Amino acid sequence: MPDYSKLLKNLLEIAIRSKASDVHFVAGYPPILRIAGRLMQVPNREKLKEEDTEGLALVLMRNPEVKERILKNKEIDFSYLFSTKDRFRVNVFYQQRKVSIALRYIPREIPTLEELNLPSILREVTKYSQGFVLVTGPSSHGKSTTLAALLEEINKTQAKHIITIEDPIEYVFEPKKSIIEQREVYQDTLSFAKALKSTFRQDPDVIMIGEMRDPETISIALTAAETGHLVFATLHTNSAAQTIHRIVDSFPAGQQNQIRAQLAGALLGIISQRLLPDKRGGQVPAVEIMFNTPAIANLIRENKIHEIPAIIETSADIGMVSLNRSLAYLVKTGIVDLEVALSYSLSPSELKRLVNQNL
Repeated sequence: MPDYSKLLKNLLEIAIRSKASDVHFVAGYPPILRIAGRLMQVPNREKLKEEDTEGLALVLMRNPEVKERILKNKEIDFSYLFSTKDRFRVNVFYQQRKVSIALRYIPREIPTLEELNLPSILREVTKYSQGFVLVTGPSSHGKSTTLAALLEEINKTQAKHIITIEDPIEYVFEPKKSIIEQREVYQDTLSFAKALKSTFRQDPDVIMIGEMRDPETISIALTAAETGHLVFATLHTNSAAQTIHRIVDSFPAGQQNQIRAQLAGALLGIISQRLLPDKRGGQVPAVEIMFNTPAIANLIRENKIHEIPAIIETSADIGMVSLNRSLAYLVKTGIVDLEVALSYSLSPSELKRLVNQNL
């Protein structure tokens, strides 16, 4: 029987040396890495068998409670401490009755906004004492890392009490000026909603919600943002307008006007991002940035969400930027190929027009 502990250690060391963001163990395939957004097989490795993925999963799931949960739920998220410097977010799941594993590498050092190539204007949302900030985008496009960078900015510059609610905990913060308490769903609390309700009795200044999965969590988060807390959260949406629709549409029709009013009053901004492969073989973010101005708040209240992109487009003077303008900048500065940018655009024809301007 193979030594799966040794095999796992070897494969994760290769992943870290290769600067892989993700690792996949799938029966019938060799171990696979995602490097700079591209999938590639680990060289000179045989295809994994069903017993191999099961063996690797058992090594990862050292906690008996974790093993019990996957048998019951058929999929599970948890964090895995590989070394004092390196952690992974792990998802173990079944497909065609076989065990598969996806691991996301989480560096120990939390990058700054500048190191992430994100606009420094985003730092402004960390200076408020209350309000709602959303970081959105598809899976695996850096939302958690952006959130961590924003929280670390607060940690380095302000004396605040920060509580995070995550499933699982990803970046581990070291206290600087702030007190930081990190709660993991299923380990430290039973659910996002239950943990969020409890924060009102825990004297936080800043609350970070790893993901808003249900109307109850969204509703409590909005209330927290209205009542003197700075709240950060993520959603899997593609734009600011789509994010607002998703939040409002999560509620029954009779509650939607109230939710629009709360959102119009509490929202500070929405950051929607994509990670694109660049010409050097790395990755670079493209971002849509929307700040909540009186004009935006009025559109939210009046349910004229379709007009928000026009406000973003004409508000560059206060730091707003549309996704297409961000993509056009990356193309015009030679960082990203036009074909790549077009594949990430929500309006390719408009992007072509922006790229051709002033050329």
